Amino acid sequence: MTNWRAVFVGFLVVTVLGFIGLAVPGLGQLAAGLIGGFVAGYMAGGGLGSGFWHGLLAGSLGGIIGGLLIGVAVGIIGLALGPIGGAISGAAGIGIFVLVVGISVIMALESAVAGAVGAAVNA
Repeated sequence: MTNWRAVFVGFLVVTVLGFIGLAVPGLGQLAAGLIGGFVAGYMAGGGLGSGFWHGLLAGSLGGIIGGLLIGVAVGIIGLALGPIGGAISGAAGIGIFVLVVGISVIMALESAVAGAVGAAVNA
């Protein structure tokens, strides 16, 4: 059974550290995913599978929210630039979608592994 409290706390850790990690792009988000997944797995306990699952959920939610923020930022920039900016951001939307999906998958997988480690430490 999923411990949603552990997933939510892990998600909050991923989100907060992800914003702080913007100062060091890439590495900051990597650390945020690892720490958030570890926290979710540690709180959930119950073995490697449970930690993996809870870390995966926390990282996935963090990746989705991060992707939505990137999409909104590109949309606002497109609106600010007028019709030409709208066309450019619309054309860039496909590339941004692929980038966001990639970031979400990477963040989910790293959080899942960290969650399994967190659950193992808790056991």
